[in-house]
Amino acid sequence: LAGQGHHGLDPANLDTTCAPCQDFYRYANGGWLTRTTLPPEYASYGSFTELVERNNETLHGIVDRLAATAAPPKTTPQKLGAFYAACMDSTAAEKAGAAPLKNWLNRIAAIVSPRDLARMLAEGHRHSWDPAFNLGAVPDFKNSTMVIAAVSQGGLGLPDRDYYVRDDSTARALRAAYIEYAARTLGLLGDAPAVADSEARRILALETALARASLTRVERRDPNANYHKLTLAAADSLTPHFAWASFLNETGAPATASINVGQPAFFRAMDSLITAVPLADWRAYLRWHAARHLSPWLSSPFVDANFQFQRALTGVKEQQPRWKRCIQAANQMMGDALGEAYVQQTFTPEARRRALAMVDNLIAALDDRLHTLEWMSDTTRLRALAKLRAFGKKIGYPDKWRDYGKLSIDRGDLVGNVVRAQTFNTARTLSRIGLPLDRAEWRMTPPTVNATYSPSFNDITFPAGILQAPFFDPAADDAVNYGGMGAVIGHEMTHGFDDQGRQFDADGNLRDWWTPDDAEHFKDRAARVAAQFSGYTVVDSATRVNGRLTLGENIADLGGLKVAYAAFERSLAGKPRPANIDGLTPEQRFFLAWAQIWRNKATDPYLRNQVVTDPHAPARWRVMGPLSNLTEFQQAFGCKNGDPMVRADSVKATIW
Repeated sequence: LAGQGHHGLDPANLDTTCAPCQDFYRYANGGWLTRTTLPPEYASYGSFTELVERNNETLHGIVDRLAATAAPPKTTPQKLGAFYAACMDSTAAEKAGAAPLKNWLNRIAAIVSPRDLARMLAEGHRHSWDPAFNLGAVPDFKNSTMVIAAVSQGGLGLPDRDYYVRDDSTARALRAAYIEYAARTLGLLGDAPAVADSEARRILALETALARASLTRVERRDPNANYHKLTLAAADSLTPHFAWASFLNETGAPATASINVGQPAFFRAMDSLITAVPLADWRAYLRWHAARHLSPWLSSPFVDANFQFQRALTGVKEQQPRWKRCIQAANQMMGDALGEAYVQQTFTPEARRRALAMVDNLIAALDDRLHTLEWMSDTTRLRALAKLRAFGKKIGYPDKWRDYGKLSIDRGDLVGNVVRAQTFNTARTLSRIGLPLDRAEWRMTPPTVNATYSPSFNDITFPAGILQAPFFDPAADDAVNYGGMGAVIGHEMTHGFDDQGRQFDADGNLRDWWTPDDAEHFKDRAARVAAQFSGYTVVDSATRVNGRLTLGENIADLGGLKVAYAAFERSLAGKPRPANIDGLTPEQRFFLAWAQIWRNKATDPYLRNQVVTDPHAPARWRVMGPLSNLTEFQQAFGCKNGDPMVRADSVKATIW
């Protein structure tokens, strides 16, 4: 965030002893990096986290006020207050121990056949702990006007399938920590230590079999490779021991004739495991995942076991205070209720209008760029322009809030509230199967500090949570707002034309609208971006950014900056040139704004996990990578050929 007394850029964040053309990330953020200590409750901390913290203070005031009313919860605000009050009652959680799991554990213990197992898997999905695989209701990739049932690989407790199959020291240590976490949790459910350890190892073996059948994250970036719409009869023939109509019925989903089986080989393998793996191992797996799912809301021994594993995974040193965890829970379970109160307090119609005006300016700038791209034929260009002009825009908050009338909240029953809220939300999601797509639907909550593009909806979403300083500050100069929020908007728009988004048309359908030559031109340019980022190291020389995993985000950063800079220049047309501020030109302030939103400190374990699991490059490379390709940046700071921040024209990457 901007330092006190500064709007936009705080000069104290700079390190002016570092030349901008040598290391722009250090130049832009060195002052902040030197004076900032990583807070012990975070494994990664930066401008996003600072904004989350500021939002948390606002949300804390809202839920505290609502929780102060002890009346039986009938209205949505009363339910939100009661949910938070129940969450904050640590005494009740300690007293309950493992008792809230009893019903699930009894049902799991009663599994004596594959049919019982399938029924319990459905129960887990109904309550949103997603055992064995993932279930959802999504737009049909090839008919985006309709919502279909979709299943995809999953069922793993470690963050990525690679951790099960790699043999390096990091993966081995994480598997050991996972066994310890599972064994400790099973011990809390009453297992003797030797039994709990044996069960934990068998759980790891079962999950390893699921992992070996899973696609990598890079393979999952190909939408065509993950679209296999089947009739239920065809899906049944893929999994002869698993009846899909029965499963969907038992989750509460409406009857449907078809389902997208994202990764058929995974489900074939899962089906064989239903009979090949002893039911005792499946029972252990389900007990573990039921407890793991609810562990943040159980008594402190469960919470501590969960945290110790997070510590091994990310290097975080301290558990967040309970009030912050309860705000996160409220946002997950009753996000629209919390969001409505948040928006009323923080987000004005004027802020929404200004944000929409900036979005429209960015769309106009990208429209201009599409008209002048030299590598694209007119045939593809016209289709790209049609797609851009069809973008949906969701700014701040939804026009219609979710109705929580049928959700029952009990001020004295935290785990019951969590289970009922998750079941309520899952039922609402699954109820859309077979219905026309509601394009007004929001897929993130208003307090969220993030932004998204959806290929199937062909829309961009900017929640109220991110539409504030340091990203968007009405009191800051235009250069800073365009380099911050403008580039974020440009980033999300460019996702519509990245390696995934470009495969969807203006209506959100997975359809090839490119000429073969233009597709090859795009792939050649994208390969250059991937190769650049694969050359970056993190933590040590053995830990590299995965340029193929991060390709979409890196294309979006590169395109977002180009488009935002063009929009900034457009905004200056016909006006007097803005004065320099703090000795910095408007152009320099634009690029500094981008660099400063990526200021970040993180633990080594967090960064090691990030390069395996996150499609975003680590913060440093989100500055160094795109800017080293931009002539506009080099001109702004007078960088010369041979400087580290200047790539030779022959290897520069430019797509949009």
